[in-house]
Amino acid sequence: MDMTISPRAALLYKQEMNLEDSDALRLYVRVGGIGSGGFSVGVTKELPESQEYSLEVEGITFYVSQDDEWYFDGMEIDFNEDRGEVQFSNPNIEDVTNPHAQ
Repeated sequence: MDMTISPRAALLYKQEMNLEDSDALRLYVRVGGIGSGGFSVGVTKELPESQEYSLEVEGITFYVSQDDEWYFDGMEIDFNEDRGEVQFSNPNIEDVTNPHAQ
């Protein structure tokens, strides 16, 4: 499993979620309901279990459960300053919002 989170994206999460060094965020696959369509990245503050993939960026531990590795393997998470938003891309998935429709 390989995932990249830029320091800019980590700092945005840290600021927006009032996180402190050593806090942890779980990244997970969110599935949209009727009319909302597709997949997106969910984020919640909670401690990882022992067998989770994790990496630390800017003092924050980001982790992904084994069930969600299919989506996050290869994921690049960055902050686009021009748009003022976090952007998600994955060279292994052509369309991260609709990964099964390739």
